[in-house]
Amino acid sequence: MKAVSHWAVGALVALGVGVATALAVGSPLAQGTTATGPAPAGLAKATFAGGCFWCVESDFDKVPGVVSTTSGYIGGKVANPSYEQVSAKSTGHAEAVEIVYDPKRVSYEQLLEYFWRTIDPTTKDRQFCDVGSPYRTAIFVMDAKQLAAAKASLASLEKSKPFKEPVVTEIALAGPFYAAEDYHQDYYKKNPLRYKYYRTACGRDASIQQLWGSLPVPPGPSN
Repeated sequence: MKAVSHWAVGALVALGVGVATALAVGSPLAQGTTATGPAPAGLAKATFAGGCFWCVESDFDKVPGVVSTTSGYIGGKVANPSYEQVSAKSTGHAEAVEIVYDPKRVSYEQLLEYFWRTIDPTTKDRQFCDVGSPYRTAIFVMDAKQLAAAKASLASLEKSKPFKEPVVTEIALAGPFYAAEDYHQDYYKKNPLRYKYYRTACGRDASIQQLWGSLPVPPGPSN
């Protein structure tokens, strides 16, 4: 089966339902906040880029302790980018997911470990059938604590990885995060058949299983 690109599926959906115009307006990062605001009291935020944000959102919604996930754009030079601009590779943004989680139920370190297992960290500016800098993999850290944890996680992965290729996933300081258009949010729930077809045709799960030896298991009390 020929792979269907994320852009092609997204364009079809956009034609069918239109594109929301309201986006979060960003400001420079300060003390771990993002363009969508600081985490609610008692909660924390993590931001990961792992290729198609529909898939990253779906993967992290399975994690006990994750309160919410938001698909969006980060790491670029243009304020309030649209999906079309990002996909055209003209803004420098990566598709990413901002995760709000309860640190009493799941740690940042556990999220990092799960993140690695949900991506191919050996390919630059690509994830599976999606090619280009918007689909690069990255960990966007919000403070020194997250930076230290991300570096430690990367070092651990380099020692234990089941594959020979080098890890090219970047660790970067989080700048403004812009929420994607409404039709991208919870895409896998709103369009389950299209999402399943896209994920299968793109070969995401098959490639992850081949690379890691198994599909990822969300962290939880029993893991």
